[in-house]
Amino acid sequence: MAQRRVLVVEDEPLINQAVTDRLLSEGYDVVQTWDGPGAVAAFTNHVPDVVVLDVMLPGYDGHEVCRRIQAVQPVPVLMLTARDDEADILVGLGVGADDYLTKPFRMRELVARIHALLRRVDRAASLGTPRTLEYGDLRVDVGARRVWVGEDEVRLTPTEFDLLVCLATTPGQVLTREKLLAEVWGWPGASGTRTVDSHVKALRAKIGPDRVRTAHGVGYALEPLGPSR
Repeated sequence: MAQRRVLVVEDEPLINQAVTDRLLSEGYDVVQTWDGPGAVAAFTNHVPDVVVLDVMLPGYDGHEVCRRIQAVQPVPVLMLTARDDEADILVGLGVGADDYLTKPFRMRELVARIHALLRRVDRAASLGTPRTLEYGDLRVDVGARRVWVGEDEVRLTPTEFDLLVCLATTPGQVLTREKLLAEVWGWPGASGTRTVDSHVKALRAKIGPDRVRTAHGVGYALEPLGPSR
């Protein structure tokens, strides 16, 4: 497999270099930038496979960077945030981020998150015959990775799309947070269930709040609205 390229966007030089050094040791090609405008330019010039993006940046912040690069080409984005605040996390997910890490973080976890993001991209690329899932006015083209609600196409991040497909393959059936973490994120074990909750909230904001039912203390289920096929 060709060497994967990571764009690291972080204005703190020590953190930027530490992340870069670790990713280089893991065999990645790394492009470094330190501000918002530089990040957008580097994305266009180097076309990375994944972006590690700090929220607080000079020029314009990570949310604006994420919005701009996703408008150019969809790419997995791991956001770094100094605030463990759900509202901030949901803003990031809403502009196209796929995952987030709260500072301070362990390098081992950063690398694991990047591996998981790239595995999902590879799995999506290796899908066989395209198929379409329809639930009332919700239509999911699995092969093309496109979603419509009625006549309106909905833009989902790669993670939101994979989460929707996972729920849509067994409509009405409750999937535990642990199962969703294993299937969508590739994380075995029970850690990270808040990640699932945040992504479900972001998904509901895009496809409608009543389509994903919460089974309190257990997990989530896709609720078909109207006739399905």
